[in-house]
Amino acid sequence: MHQVKAKKALGQHFLTDLSIAQRIADTLSDYVGTPVLEIGPGMGVLTQFLMQSGHDLKVVELDGESVEYLQGTYPQLSENIIADDFLKLDLAEIYGDGKFCIIGNYPYNISSQIFFKVLDYKDQVVCCSGMLQREVAQRLAAGPGSKTYGILSVLLQAWYDIEYLFTVDENVFNPPPKVKSGVIRMVRNQVTDLGCNERLFKTVVKTSFGQRRKMLRGSLKGMFPKDCPILQDPFFTKRPEQLSVAEFIELTNTIEQANKQ
Repeated sequence: MHQVKAKKALGQHFLTDLSIAQRIADTLSDYVGTPVLEIGPGMGVLTQFLMQSGHDLKVVELDGESVEYLQGTYPQLSENIIADDFLKLDLAEIYGDGKFCIIGNYPYNISSQIFFKVLDYKDQVVCCSGMLQREVAQRLAAGPGSKTYGILSVLLQAWYDIEYLFTVDENVFNPPPKVKSGVIRMVRNQVTDLGCNERLFKTVVKTSFGQRRKMLRGSLKGMFPKDCPILQDPFFTKRPEQLSVAEFIELTNTIEQANKQ
């Protein structure tokens, strides 16, 4: 089979270092037996190691040329290749309400959207690992007080334990990206209920970080009743990156209570 040409519009950078592909596949070594969905397999550099490890594997690939390559190179995988856009997939049609893992060398241009989608299936996705742009990987794993801590850090860490595993240099890709990459692993924690209104929690987090340079008093004013005295509490002089997940949950409950009164 001829090599697949990387397409800029799809954010394709093909990993060429087999030892790194093996290390990424090994992030799911504790989950053999749990179905795995690989996003954007390209020419199958990661796919081959997932198959060798005995995973119950399906792959989703948008690029027609890559699909053709995978069918020719890995005929045993043919029935498990989903030629579609991951962001448009209804994963319940594939896995019902069963548990599964997600892995991939994620396209940089849509990696945040991929992780927002993982959140939609948090009760089913027991582990999600893979490679993405280093800055984004660091952001997902960042803790309170870090400059990179943001919306996705809080929303994901409410439900997952996230570990930044290692950095990957530009020169092991074809074509090389302009940035370094990072590999992370997210494992579902024991939380089944946040202890607050989940929809409001998301809104509070997004609104706070939407004006991250402002104190909470300024950024969240519109979420409280007019002239609400609670905004004078010293807590509201903090900025969003100073708050832990638990404090965001507490803040969500405070806002809900203030509006009920």
